[in-house]
Amino acid sequence: MVPFVVLIGLFVLLGAIGQLFEVYDWWDSLRMALSGMFLLTASAHWGKRRRDLIQMVPPVFPRPDLLVTGTGVLEILGAAGLLIPSVAHYAAAALFLLLIALFPANVHAARQHLAIAGRPVQALWPRTLLQIVFLSTAGTVFLDAPR
Repeated sequence: MVPFVVLIGLFVLLGAIGQLFEVYDWWDSLRMALSGMFLLTASAHWGKRRRDLIQMVPPVFPRPDLLVTGTGVLEILGAAGLLIPSVAHYAAAALFLLLIALFPANVHAARQHLAIAGRPVQALWPRTLLQIVFLSTAGTVFLDAPR
């Protein structure tokens, strides 16, 4: 839920700044907010929540520690790419695909009633709805990005 709050909060804040100072439009606000959200989620890949993320990886995947590290690096690269207008289109597409690839970990976490930072993860339906919001945001940035 924290990534959702960060996404919405940054979008509103950056949108207000963009409108007030006429420095950028809603699309710029959205891609920068999405970037901030992915930087937040990437930070968990190396912090106190790392062990929790490793447990989220379904057991059919080998080396969950490497997968968590790799996806964290991809999130950082995608977030950086969103900040460069000329490549934001590609970054949004890559992050869209990454969200799809990571969804089995969310399903596994919900079904196994795992915890992140000592708090139980959300049930599958709320997690799915959040995932749809994140996918929609990345898809919007992808579709509206200049090429």
